[in-house]
Amino acid sequence: MIVDVRGPHFLNHRFRITIHAMTSRLRQWLRDPIFLLCLTAGLLAFVVQSGELGTADTMHRLQTTHWFWTAEPQVFPYEYPEFGLHGRGGRLYSWYGIGQSLLMLPSDLAGTWIADRPTFSDYNDDPAVRSIVVSYSTSILVNILTALFAFRLLRQLAFSMKESVAGVLALLFCTTHLHYTQNMMENNYVLLLTLTGFSFQYEWLRRDSRRALLIGSGALGLNLLTRLTTGLDLMAAGVFLLLVLWFEETRGHGLWQRLIDYCKVAAPVYLFFLVVDRGYQFYRFGSLTNTYVSIFAREYRQRDPTLPVNFPWSTPFHAGVLGPLFQPEKSIFLFDPLLVLAIFLLAWLWKRLTPEVRAYGATSLLLLLAYISFYARYTFWAGDFAWGDRYVSTTVELATLLAVPLLLRYRESLGRTIWRAGCVLIAVSLVIQLASLAFWLPLEIYQMETFGHPTFVIALRFKNIVAFALGKMDAWGLTTEAMTQDPWDNVHITTWNFLPFLLRRVGVAPDWVANTALAVWLAGMTALGSVLLRLRSSLRTA
Repeated sequence: MIVDVRGPHFLNHRFRITIHAMTSRLRQWLRDPIFLLCLTAGLLAFVVQSGELGTADTMHRLQTTHWFWTAEPQVFPYEYPEFGLHGRGGRLYSWYGIGQSLLMLPSDLAGTWIADRPTFSDYNDDPAVRSIVVSYSTSILVNILTALFAFRLLRQLAFSMKESVAGVLALLFCTTHLHYTQNMMENNYVLLLTLTGFSFQYEWLRRDSRRALLIGSGALGLNLLTRLTTGLDLMAAGVFLLLVLWFEETRGHGLWQRLIDYCKVAAPVYLFFLVVDRGYQFYRFGSLTNTYVSIFAREYRQRDPTLPVNFPWSTPFHAGVLGPLFQPEKSIFLFDPLLVLAIFLLAWLWKRLTPEVRAYGATSLLLLLAYISFYARYTFWAGDFAWGDRYVSTTVELATLLAVPLLLRYRESLGRTIWRAGCVLIAVSLVIQLASLAFWLPLEIYQMETFGHPTFVIALRFKNIVAFALGKMDAWGLTTEAMTQDPWDNVHITTWNFLPFLLRRVGVAPDWVANTALAVWLAGMTALGSVLLRLRSSLRTA
C-alpha cells in the first residue's frame, strides 16, 4: 500500500496553483476581444427575451419539434383552417420546413423535462416553462454563433480587429437581427447558416481546403430544410466566389477548373439536403415535386371560390417590388437604415475596395433584389405579422454587415460630413431596433385595423412607447377594439415585452418569482454594459 506522506501543506499549495491558473485564464479571456464579443452576444440575447417564442409561426414549428419524439400531432384539429394542410391519410400537417424544428429539439427535450418537475406543477400559464427554456437557450446559442461567424467572415475580408468587432456589434444591435433575437422566427437561424456558408466556402477559395468547402456547403444545404427559398442563398455563395475570382481577373481555364472543383464537393452536399427536404415533403403530402404553396392554394380556393386563379401569386409585380422599398409599413430603408449607409459607401468607395469586399457587397445586394423579386407577386409578400418585411430582412442584414467596417476603414478619406452622417444613421438604427423590443410585434398591426393604411409603423411604435410610459394609451386613442378582442393578446400587448414585466403583468407567477426575474434581468443588463466597456478597452490595447 502506498501512503501519501506529503501532508496538507502540499495539497493547499496545489489548490492555490490551480486557483491561480484558473484566475489567469479568466483574465486572459477577459482581454480577448473575440471572447468578449461572444459574451456580449449571449448577454444581449438573454436580456431581450420575453420567455415566449414571439409568433404563432415559431409556436407551430415547436409543435413539429414535439411531434418528433411524442405522440402529439404536428397540427391539432382545432387549429384548422387557420393553420395546417391536409396530407397523406387525410391527416393535418404543418406547412413549414423542418429546419428550425430540428434546431429546437434539444431545448424542447430539456424544456419539457423541466416543466414536468413538481416545482412547476402549479404553473400552467404563458409564458410556459417549456417556451422559456426553448426561447432563451436557442436564441442565446444562435446569437453567439452568429457573432462568431460574422466576425470570422469580416476578418477574412481583411477588415481589422476593431472594424470587424464594430461590424458585428452593428449587426447585433442596429439591424432587425435584434428584433428577431427576441421574436424567434427562422430569420436569425437562416442568417447564421448563410454567414457560415459564405465564410467556409471563401476559406476553400483561399486555402483550397475541401474540408472547409464541405462545412460551408453543409451549412447552406441545411438552410434548405428551413426555407426552400434559401436556395437563393446557396446560389449567392457561388456567385460570391465567382465574383471574387472575376474581380481578381481569373479567366479561362483557371476559372473553369475552380468551378469544377467547387461542384465536385458542393453539388453532392446540396443534393443530399434537397433529397431530405423532398423526402419530408413526400412523407407529409405524397409528392416529391410540389411545395406546400400549391396545396395551400387549392384548399383555400375550395373554401373561398372568389379567390383569384393565381392565388397566392396575385399581387401585381410592381406593388410587390415597391412595397418593401418604400411602403411606410414595411420599407427596408426605414426598418434597417444601415442599408442606406451600406449602399452609399459601396457606391462611393467602389474603386478603392478590395476584390473580395466588392464581391461580397455586390452579391449581397443582388441577393436582396432576388428575394424582393421572388416574393413580389406573393399575396403575403410583407410577411404579415412581423416587424418589417421578414422575407427579405435576412438579406438586408447581410448587406448592412459592411456598413460600419467600411465607415471606420475609410473615415479619413470620406470626410467629416459623411462620417457624421454615418454616425447619425448608426444612432438612428440603434434607437429603432431598441424600440422594436418594447412591445409584442402585433401591437401596431392591430392598431392599423382601426387607423387604416398607410401607417408609419416606426413612428407609431415610438408614440406607443411614450403613451404607455405616461399611462396615456386610452387618452391618446391608441387602445383599439382589435387589441381588446382577445384577453390573452391584450395582456401581452400592454406591457413591456421582457420576461420580468410579462410575469408581473400576467399575474400568474408569485411575487417572489417576478421579483427574482427582475433582479436577474437587471443584473444581466449591468453585465452587458460592463462587458461592452471591457470590449472597448480590449480593442484599444489589442
